[in-house]
Amino acid sequence: MDFYKINDKTISREKIIKYIDKILTMRSLGHSQAEVANLINTDRTFISRIESLGEVRKGKTIALVGFPIGNAQEVRDLAQKYGVNYVFLLSEKERWEFLISQTGLELFDQLIKIVGEIRKYDTVILMGSDMRIKVLESLLDNEVIGINIGESPIKKDVYVDLEYLDRVFQNIV
Repeated sequence: MDFYKINDKTISREKIIKYIDKILTMRSLGHSQAEVANLINTDRTFISRIESLGEVRKGKTIALVGFPIGNAQEVRDLAQKYGVNYVFLLSEKERWEFLISQTGLELFDQLIKIVGEIRKYDTVILMGSDMRIKVLESLLDNEVIGINIGESPIKKDVYVDLEYLDRVFQNIV
């Protein structure tokens, strides 16, 4: 346990971290700043200041969906740098494993769940073939940014231009 002596007080670092974790968990579950402040016996502005200290991005929520992506890890890393809220990327191999590992009903359920999830975000960046982008755009009512990575059907991994994707993120974040 880390303790700090400040004037006549002894401060526990672990206790502070425990409270911050509790604050962030409750806020991410939808509790208001006032509710959380009342629960831990502090004022609402303190909760607001804690959030401001850790804020990475403010505003729109962003989802990134793409397949078949050959440099998926690099794309994930870039998305994380910009605080993208949801990332669903598959290589060609992963895409086929996803398709053949499930029954028709299971696959349908999974696709409905994924579409339902990405509909929650304000902006959706879709990386895929011309046909896949059109189909997904028709299913979504959010702002959609399509990045065409090839003509349908794409049968092998495509390496996304990270500089281009970086510029896209800069423009929407």
